[in-house]
Amino acid sequence: MCVGIPVQIINSGEFISLCRGRNGEEPINMMLTGPQPEGAWLLAFLGSAREVISEEDARNIDRALDGLSAIMNREEDFKVADYFPGLADS
Repeated sequence: MCVGIPVQIINSGEFISLCRGRNGEEPINMMLTGPQPEGAWLLAFLGSAREVISEEDARNIDRALDGLSAIMNREEDFKVADYFPGLADS
């Protein structure tokens, strides 16, 4: 399964940008989104930017990924509302 990871551009390039996300710093291919300014947030799949996203979307995606990790690690104090706020209200 391929999961999108939010990353923020810290050094913008035409074809490759250095980005920082939950896995540290990594070069991200910019061919699908085109060049973006430093500070922009991207949704990256397997080292390639697929979409420019908002900072709020990046936070929500990271929180959901944290929730998936908590589920996989069988954390006893896991609460759906902590990681998936919109889902808990449904």
